[in-house]
Amino acid sequence: MPETINLTERRQGFKQVFVQKGWRKERAGNSLPEVFSTIPVPVNGSFRKKLIAFSGPGLMVAVGYMDPGNWATDIAGGAQFGYTLLSVILISNIFAIILQYLALKLGIVTERDLAQVCRDHFRPSISFCLWILCEIAIAACDLAEVIGSALALNLLFHIPLAVGVAITALDVLVILFFQYKGFRLIESIVAALIFVILACFSYEILASHPNFMPLVSNLIPKQEIVYNPSMLYLAIGIMGATVMPHNLYLHSSIVQTRNYKRNEAGKKMAIKFAAIDSTVALMFAFFINASILIVAGATFHNTGHQGVADIMEAHTLLAPLLGTTLASTLFAVALLASGQNSTLTGTLAGQIVMEGFLNIRLKPWLRRLITRAIAIIPAFIVTIIYGSKGIANLLLLSQVILSMQLSFAVIPLLLFTGNPKKMGKFTNSLPTKLIAWLVAIIILVLNVYLLWDTFK
Repeated sequence: MPETINLTERRQGFKQVFVQKGWRKERAGNSLPEVFSTIPVPVNGSFRKKLIAFSGPGLMVAVGYMDPGNWATDIAGGAQFGYTLLSVILISNIFAIILQYLALKLGIVTERDLAQVCRDHFRPSISFCLWILCEIAIAACDLAEVIGSALALNLLFHIPLAVGVAITALDVLVILFFQYKGFRLIESIVAALIFVILACFSYEILASHPNFMPLVSNLIPKQEIVYNPSMLYLAIGIMGATVMPHNLYLHSSIVQTRNYKRNEAGKKMAIKFAAIDSTVALMFAFFINASILIVAGATFHNTGHQGVADIMEAHTLLAPLLGTTLASTLFAVALLASGQNSTLTGTLAGQIVMEGFLNIRLKPWLRRLITRAIAIIPAFIVTIIYGSKGIANLLLLSQVILSMQLSFAVIPLLLFTGNPKKMGKFTNSLPTKLIAWLVAIIILVLNVYLLWDTFK
């Protein structure tokens, strides 16, 4: 056992400094200490009341699975290949449900988020590398949010793209306002915006009149997805857009906002209800992602517009092809809601990752400006030089980057949740370990293939 050399009590929790194998390991306080265990859970309440108390984190995580980056890959996939890649969205969503379950279990059992557990477990050099990779993923995701919000502003109000990109830097003020009003308020806003997106795409589905029999058949994967390079590239992009690496860090933190008993029975109950919340929310995300691809397939692929590959072109063609201007308007409204929703959760993910890996607490407005600057600069340059076409390519590239970073979050998560020293009685069972590692291997193989094909 490591020797404890110092113990001090702080407002956020306890801080323990250990010496182990000649190097220092520091364990800090709770994740997001300002909202830790602040949302009450009825001790003797009914199943429904407990489920309501635990509902919220799943929707916040689901936001990352329906952000503007998903739109680009889903539209391109639907326009080029019809409903063929629908199976990829389904498989990606199943992967997401499994991985988010492991993330929430890690947070509840250890009372540490994934970034903190990485810092506790790995040497500083390894933790620093993982932090850099995670920051790259967050920057890529934030890039998609910037581009998506700028495109929506352009489509709705005809604001130039470059100006729209600059305006997105100001949303930090709105985020900070809501952040200090309570975590439940943030969850409510996220839920309301998700409802807006659901309503918009329910209308789009009805207006596009898809053929439902091919939809069902394409839920089963086809071999051509692997053998067709263009299809495989988009499939990996869809997976990168769907299974977000920073969402694993986010989920392991925000499940700790519930005030349940921190004993074995309390944690077991928390895992149960958090898992239900996460699974139901991710099914909403599947419906939205599938809807985007279905609308693109029914509207563009089946009418000879297979070349549609970006959001602006899709918006332009929706009204004339479907015979109603409302289709284009609701498309842009959903895009704006998606971009703003992702901004809220992206802010929290950035805070969790930096504090967890580095044990550095920055003021929220400073952290947000740093993240936004990293995303805005390339988006602003590309917008000025290449216009909307360059933005579309940059959006697709951001999703491929996310996919390449995914393994560096998934593998530590599997190692920790399968470690009895960290999880105790909640350690992953053998079937869970086999399924989770199969998911990790599939993701890793696809990413290696993508790198090989790109350099080739």
